Amino acid sequence: MPRSISRSGTPSPTAVTAPRVPPHAYFVVSAVFHYLGPAFAVLLFVRVDALGVAWLRIAAAATVFALWRRPWRRWRHLDRPTRRLLTGWAAVLAAMNSVFYLALERLPLGTVAAIEFLPVIVLAAYAARTRRNLVALACAVAGVYLLTDVRLVAEPLGIAFAAANAVLFAAYIVLGHRVARHQQLSGIDGLALAMLIAAVFALPVGIVDAAPAAVDVVTLAAGVGVGVTSSVIPYVTDQLAMARLPRATYALLVSILPATATVIGVIVLAQIPAAPEIVGVGLVVAGVAVHQDGEPPHQRASEDVADPSVTR
Repeated sequence: MPRSISRSGTPSPTAVTAPRVPPHAYFVVSAVFHYLGPAFAVLLFVRVDALGVAWLRIAAAATVFALWRRPWRRWRHLDRPTRRLLTGWAAVLAAMNSVFYLALERLPLGTVAAIEFLPVIVLAAYAARTRRNLVALACAVAGVYLLTDVRLVAEPLGIAFAAANAVLFAAYIVLGHRVARHQQLSGIDGLALAMLIAAVFALPVGIVDAAPAAVDVVTLAAGVGVGVTSSVIPYVTDQLAMARLPRATYALLVSILPATATVIGVIVLAQIPAAPEIVGVGLVVAGVAVHQDGEPPHQRASEDVADPSVTR
């Protein structure tokens, strides 16, 4: 049965949203905004500390989702496992955004993105069952290796924050896929609920640093802009892409993010990459180009059976 069809025979909520738009198009939008928003956030560090910017991002996104979706109306109709799933995803979102900005305080955007990508490689490798996909994965790994250029002696704390962010990003993808394919609610409504809960989780660690924005209209507006470009646009398009792409396909497509981050770092932050990093970008893009996302029907069916997060 197609992935977008539920057991009752009706299309899943997220699949109905925009069935005519290719899922890869949603991913491209997500790939651009995934680091464009954080690049704007780095510029905001001169006014607000990293944890304050992280909380402004989460709170702004939660406010937008609350006005748009009014997700609390869905909460009371959810069963206990679904509530636990959303609460866990919210905790990941709160922690991921916080350590991500702590890493960006100390490391270039492209380096943080490359480290963030490493656990995702494991997700892709787990399901890469064709020779072509293995070649694509090898290109992506080599590219990430060149892009990383980690200097542990110079910024050990930054590397630690980036590594924590990487693990949380992998968890975000896994839990995000479960929400995107869920039977009881659309992925966007699940995201809205998780973002509201994440704003509460992040409040104790971010509210003090975010306080200066309360008396500065320009800073507050910038924080709202960071939230929309970082957590609304990319996360919504993530859900629309995840609802129609197999997890392995999405995980390997994510390999383009270090390249996207490097380009955005050059344009917005003037972080010029060295020659090995440019080669790394080329290898990552080559890996995405070589990747083949069309599994045989019998393999796709077996993947669906093995993955309990897939909605049938």
